[in-house]
Order: sequence, then structure tokens, then C-alpha cells
Amino acid sequence: MNVAEAVRDALRDQADRQPPAAPGLADRVLAARRRRLARRLAAAAAATAAVVAVAVAVPLLDPGREDVRPAGVLDGGGILGHPDQSPPRGFIAAGRAALAAYYTARTVARSEKEGIFTRTYRLLDPRTGRYEKDDRWSFVAVAPGLRTAAVLERRLPARRIGLLDLTTGEVERWIPAGRGVGGLAFSHDGSRLVATTYDEHPDLRDRVRSPSGEEQWLPRFGDRSSRTGFYVLDVPSGAGSWSPVAHRRDIDSRQDFSFSRDGRLVYSQVVGDRDGLQQFYDLAGDEVAAPANERHLRSDVGARLSPDGRLAALGLTAEAEDRSWSSIRDPRTGEEITRVRGAHLLAWADDRRLIAWERAPGSESYRPRLVLVTIGSDRVVPLSGVREPDEDFDSLEWEPVFAER
Repeated sequence: MNVAEAVRDALRDQADRQPPAAPGLADRVLAARRRRLARRLAAAAAATAAVVAVAVAVPLLDPGREDVRPAGVLDGGGILGHPDQSPPRGFIAAGRAALAAYYTARTVARSEKEGIFTRTYRLLDPRTGRYEKDDRWSFVAVAPGLRTAAVLERRLPARRIGLLDLTTGEVERWIPAGRGVGGLAFSHDGSRLVATTYDEHPDLRDRVRSPSGEEQWLPRFGDRSSRTGFYVLDVPSGAGSWSPVAHRRDIDSRQDFSFSRDGRLVYSQVVGDRDGLQQFYDLAGDEVAAPANERHLRSDVGARLSPDGRLAALGLTAEAEDRSWSSIRDPRTGEEITRVRGAHLLAWADDRRLIAWERAPGSESYRPRLVLVTIGSDRVVPLSGVREPDEDFDSLEWEPVFAER
């Protein structure tokens, strides 16, 4: 579940327009960037909903120790971290996973009641190993190999897609789009792009009065989404076709498509009575059942399938003081195999290690940092400094974009 859904639930509960929030709100707010305001809104809705966090004991094979790696050290496991940097300035990577870019965001008003949630990207420069600001783009997706990024210009929906050389910073080629594009994602092998189309800017915000009486910029959702369909494009040639997708009421204003692991289908998140729901579509735009190895995945957990396809990264399962654990399951049966440290699993470094958000020790509030975790071990290797909580929905501290290297 994302920020918009958390806000929507709180506002509707406050107005008695729907039943109390379903169980799992804490997990969904956690997966939605753990914003400080979300906690205040949840408190405002406490008269009609209660969230109880239960800590459980988690058996692990190797207790290990935390904070074992100094900043900026590359070891034999391919780990490169900068635990003293937030946002990061130097390259962060572990195994096959790399922080290819990150973005900050804030709402820019375009009228008294309407604004646009605007991203500013920092892209990895492969020559220097540093993240450099590039404010030309409203949306960026990075291909495996960290050499090419697909980009959209500032004005959305965009009528062309750029293929950016990350080494030179120049657009090598433009792919024209007959319909407005608002989001991009590469296939697992990097050979194709899925480009989500919209009739309006997908990041529009409305100024709304919160239950506490404060005015905030809030995302649009449901009937106000202008999503129309998607292009599937061959990256080398730029050739492809557009497929329409039927309107849905259970999506946010921005609900981009991504490829399934084998690239035969696309999927997007939907809002429902459970966290991380997803709907798959064939490449003609028709709804289909999820593939067997992705049926039990969650749309709000970025890591999804392990590189060998045998393990599925799922959501937050347990918390105890300043430690969190997430579930690792059999992707075909949904049965839990084990648990691994981390509050939000972002990317697989290899078949046993993952990059995750995990709360920094010694703090009562949720202050996350990027860490490397290992199945079968309680060891946490810090990769970034601590990301401070956002004060409200008007801004975003920094959000990582991962790609395979």
C-alpha cells in the first residue's frame, strides 16, 4: 500500500464513509516510506481503527554482529557501502544489485488547489562512481548494466522516450510515442521497455484539509486516475505497439506497469483488503491470472524473485525493539521458508543476500538506512546513512532506484 491509500483510509474513517481500516495498516504505512505524517493521520483515525504490532522470536542460524563494515570498502562479496552518507554521494552496491540512481521529490504548486509531485534525480556516473544531479527528467528507469537509462522530459505525459547514455549524460536516441507516457520499466534482460500511458499528469496533487485541520497536498486515487494503457517497446529498434487497459477504480493516479520475470506479462498494483495486491495483464492489455512463480508475490516489495527464481521476498513479518524481519517464501506455494532481517526488501544481491531498508539502532522512531542482509544470519551490513523521516506528504527525503550491474 502506498501513501495515497494510507491517507485515503484515514480520511474516510474520520468521515465515517467506510468501515474501519483493515488489519495490516502498520505494515502498509511502513511500506509507504514510513512517513511521520502517516502516523499522525493514523492516530487521528484511532477512534475507528487500531493497529497492534506483535513482536515474535525469529530463529536464525548465525547471530552475527551489526555495523561490521567501514564506509566505502569493497570486499570479495562485491559490497560497496557508504554508511556515513545520506543521501549517498558514492557508489552503493552488493553482488549483482547496485543503487543506479535515487530521487528526491516535493510538491510544486501550479494553482491554489493543485500541485505536481516533482522528482529530482541523482544518476550514477559510471566514470566517477558518484551520483550527479540531473534535473532534466521527470522519470528515470535504469537498464541492467548501468550504462543506459530510459528518461522522460519534465512535461508529463511525455510524447517521446529518451535513451540516455549514463557515461556521457547525452540522449543517444528518442523513441516517439503517439500517446502520453508517464512511467517506464525495463524487462528483466533489459531488451524491452514497458511505458505506461496517461491522459493527465500521473503525479497531480490536491490541497486537502486533513483530519487534524491542516491543509496538505494529497495524491489522487481511484476514479481520478487517467491511466489508459501501455506500450511494449523493443529497446534496440524502438519498435513496439500500444495496448489499451480498462479503467479501474482500485488504483492510484500513478500506477505504472512492470514486466513479469519472463517478460510475457505485465502487472501493476491494485488496492484492496490485503497489502501488495497485483493484477497481471497479457501484452494485449487483457487481465490474466498471475504466473505460477509470481502468484504469491507482493506488488509493494521491490525484491520479488531471487535471481535463480527459487525464493520470493515478501513483506514485514515481525519487529522487536529496533530490529525487523521479513518473510522469505516458496514462490509457487506461498509457504514461508525462513525470515531475514530487514523491514522492506528492495533488491537481491544474489540468491541468499538482499538489500533492504532497516531501522537504525537506538532510535524509537523509524529512521531507516540501506543495509545488506543474509538469509540464515542476523548480521546487518550498513550501506548508507540514515534517511530522516519526511515531515509531511509534500516532500520525499530520497528514494533509491536499483538495477543489476
